[in-house]
Amino acid sequence: MTSMLVTPRGVKYAFHMQSRVRELRQQQGLSQQALAQAMAVSRQTINAIETGRYDPSLTLAVRLARHFGTTVEELFDVDA
Repeated sequence: MTSMLVTPRGVKYAFHMQSRVRELRQQQGLSQQALAQAMAVSRQTINAIETGRYDPSLTLAVRLARHFGTTVEELFDVDA
């Protein structure tokens, strides 16, 4: 997902965040629905994270990282 950060002075920065959620979910043999239930979110939310259409909240990112036994930085890569 490409996001824009606008500073108080109006300077825009574009960045793209990629995730390893799909890779790790599949390694664990989990469906999107099973992961969504474990995270208390919808299957559509998991799908949107995996396809890069949605950047999770910090809380959800931490919960996903803990679920997979990794860090947020290893699960999500921000290409600034």
